[in-house]
Amino acid sequence: MIQNQEPQQVSCLKKSRQQHYEELMACAGQSSSKVWLAQMISSWLVGAGVLPDYLGLQPEQFRQLLQQCFSGYCLPVTALSGQVSDFSRMLEKQDLEQLLSRYANPEAEYNQWLISIIVTASLGSDHLWQDMGLWSRQDLTAMLARHFPELTVRNSKDMKWKKFLYKQLCEAEGLYVCRAPSCEVCLDYHNCFGAEV
Repeated sequence: MIQNQEPQQVSCLKKSRQQHYEELMACAGQSSSKVWLAQMISSWLVGAGVLPDYLGLQPEQFRQLLQQCFSGYCLPVTALSGQVSDFSRMLEKQDLEQLLSRYANPEAEYNQWLISIIVTASLGSDHLWQDMGLWSRQDLTAMLARHFPELTVRNSKDMKWKKFLYKQLCEAEGLYVCRAPSCEVCLDYHNCFGAEV
């Protein structure tokens, strides 16, 4: 359910991310996909991450997500963070959507919503899990393994996810911007494979 903005935003500000998460999960039932969506929404509700209004989804997709996953939970449509997506600077948006769609697990639910959220979060400047509002890199890896298993297997060296996705796009176009003969000898190795905190 979508509510009036003013009173709902005030109510959201009074609750912690954990409180939002617990309330969302009380409406959801247990499914790993709903856990990850609840994490993202609860972060979004306290202004964390970079997801804009409607979580970066189209308004109708947002309504469907609420009805199918968190029926009865009232959410505002605007991001408390004030984030706005500027896809004019993301020339690779369609390529990224196609990459994720190509590797999507046909048996997993909510792929289209997650693709839109991942692409929107890719505009952020932090690690992908942080920009999405997930609670850890492990949550992102588990979500990707469920929804995009073949793509996850390709990241066999555990490269940072945003860098890995963009590397896949470059390789699909035959572009190899890294001059090192292998990742292991590259001076920027830590930037691509270092710990994410």
